[in-house]
Amino acid sequence: MPIDVGKALTAEPRRTDLAWNHKDVLLYHLGVGAGSSPDRDNAAIHPDELRYTLESRLQVLPSFATVAGGALAAAGGLSSPGIDVDLAAVLHGGQHIELHRSLPVSGKAVQSSRIAAVYDKGKAAVIVLRSDAEDDDGPLWTSDTRIFVRGEGGFGGERGPSERLDVPSRAPDFAVERPIREDQALLYRLSGDWNPLHADPDFAKRAGFDRPILHGLCSYGITLKAVVDSALGGDATRVRSYGTRFAGVVFPGETLRIRMWRGEGSVQAEVTVADRDDAPVLGDTVVRHS
Repeated sequence: MPIDVGKALTAEPRRTDLAWNHKDVLLYHLGVGAGSSPDRDNAAIHPDELRYTLESRLQVLPSFATVAGGALAAAGGLSSPGIDVDLAAVLHGGQHIELHRSLPVSGKAVQSSRIAAVYDKGKAAVIVLRSDAEDDDGPLWTSDTRIFVRGEGGFGGERGPSERLDVPSRAPDFAVERPIREDQALLYRLSGDWNPLHADPDFAKRAGFDRPILHGLCSYGITLKAVVDSALGGDATRVRSYGTRFAGVVFPGETLRIRMWRGEGSVQAEVTVADRDDAPVLGDTVVRHS
């Protein structure tokens, strides 16, 4: 069997040095739509976008932790001992980040990554990759990546959690739409997610899609930016944690519809594709904040 659960769970953590600077942060922000006008008819860049695109005013979206200093590749989830799967069968199932403090514009850290769990969903397996990053001042973030692998279930393991959040019945407190550029995936992948599913049409067809799809983590970043800008006064340092379940795909050129509801110290979001009758994109999405 391609997944040896025992070997995967007992493997030594993978430790990697990470380093990033303001250029990496700026590139990531552009990859999740910063600097673009939400209104396609208005080409002017809103002054508020400069907090993501101008180094003298720069703050860091916490979702940057997923790619900081090559964090995604350094985690090495699909190259861990006991894991041998077809990349075309892999989808990103979910992502959760806990921030121990605000991310610096430039920094160095050590990331320790391990397989925290492998769940048996019947026709698929879910691999939970946990990464902890710290610098000289202590912990920075803890990230859980849920990797969905089609055709690798049925080995008799635990099914794992399957909690779902109900969408509030009342009207959203905020609702925005975010157009996705045709080249958005090509731009986002420059931050380190090189999966050909998001660029190569032939590979995408082998994976079951008509054409390349947008990275789930790109939708993840776009959504966090919308929550920060709409509900948190544009202050990314207020974010304490952010989690989501990837519920569907987005194709470049489509438009995300992001609905948000305030809670006690939290914002719940639902993300759909406006062009396809609100087909789901992100579910069980919660930003906890100060």
